[in-house]
Amino acid sequence: MEQDEIIIRQGIVHILDGELGCPVFSEQLLELSPDINDFFRQHIFKIMSGDDMKKCYFNDEENAEGMYKLVKEFSEENLVNSSKEMAGLLYSIMNSNITIPSADFAAVTFQVKSVLYLALLKMNYKESFVHMTNSSEGSNVNSIIKYRAALPASSTRLSEAVIINLEDYTVNIVEKKYEVNGEKCNYLSELYLNCSASLSSKSKLDIVTRAVEQVNKKHFAEKPVKQMEAKRIIKEEIEENGLISVEKISEKIYGTVPEIKEEFDAKMEKYHMQKTEVKPQSEKTTRKFEKQYLKTDTGIEINIPMEQYQDINQVEFITNPDGTISVLIKNINRISTR
Repeated sequence: MEQDEIIIRQGIVHILDGELGCPVFSEQLLELSPDINDFFRQHIFKIMSGDDMKKCYFNDEENAEGMYKLVKEFSEENLVNSSKEMAGLLYSIMNSNITIPSADFAAVTFQVKSVLYLALLKMNYKESFVHMTNSSEGSNVNSIIKYRAALPASSTRLSEAVIINLEDYTVNIVEKKYEVNGEKCNYLSELYLNCSASLSSKSKLDIVTRAVEQVNKKHFAEKPVKQMEAKRIIKEEIEENGLISVEKISEKIYGTVPEIKEEFDAKMEKYHMQKTEVKPQSEKTTRKFEKQYLKTDTGIEINIPMEQYQDINQVEFITNPDGTISVLIKNINRISTR
């Protein structure tokens, strides 16, 4: 999906400020100027193209209450009233849990390739400094004040948002844990939507790479080349297939050592991910696989681009007779310092 494919149709904003004691509902739709269109389009694109987004499934379909009922009954013609009810449900949760940050709540309908969506964007306030001009005794007095209700810039990624496909009612969500009744939870999915949320692509990839690192540290602590090979294999899988098959990388990394492979598979089974395919779509998520980072016991740090690491004409790792390791960097034309 390209950003230009997102067509903003309607939008409305309600104020959910905990310090006010009640929500401030708007009674009219926003006037969608080019700037406002771009503002929403950029935020929605960042959400839908990021790897923090996860699928969410309504739990109360049979009873058709709460947000599921509002979504099922939603129509663009009734965006004002529907969004007020949706915002009111969210504010009631926020008002009972002071750790959840205040925000503006935007309900925006948009379409991508003729499919209609509803975006519920919780735009948490940010503190910023702005100038203020006052007149005193016939002269201007300029000052700088802290403004606590600034909205997130379109260049940033929202940490809390819901995207609903209005054709099949599938839900995608990005969320952040906050303390509710003394315990941190994903209140947006669990309390507001009453949804069961799966892991995001980013979370799945983190689980896989963390498990690889733990197994390698346990069994190959003295074999850095083996650890680097694991990272190369994961990168290769992403490049060739656009995804990581947990089964495939388990076999490629640990297939020659069945007992270690079994240990890795057990870690994946703990998260019900032994047959999972992880499909990251953001370059930011996979950037950590672009380079090999080495640090010697003598304090030398080496940063090797993966392409050069894979080329024996560029870099070679040599195991010496005494067990030490030498790193040979070849064919250098010029060295610069910084």
